[in-house]
Amino acid sequence: MEYIPRGVCSRAIKIELDGDTIKNVQFVGGCNGNTQGIASLVRGMKVDDAISRMEGITCGNKPTSCPDQLAKALRQAAGI
Repeated sequence: MEYIPRGVCSRAIKIELDGDTIKNVQFVGGCNGNTQGIASLVRGMKVDDAISRMEGITCGNKPTSCPDQLAKALRQAAGI
């Protein structure tokens, strides 16, 4: 599944789930080191756990962030 984030530097978030577990995440664009780190940290994590940890995180004075957008993408991918 591909999600188009809003309000952040990354241009797309690609997500692969295995049931309720995150199998793979790839950010297109954004801060490469940070987005690779986020993707690595959530690999193998339950979708609900990842959402609860990242939802609502902001970046500077922006009302959202790449982790927050990933939480939104996971909600869409999981249908929740």
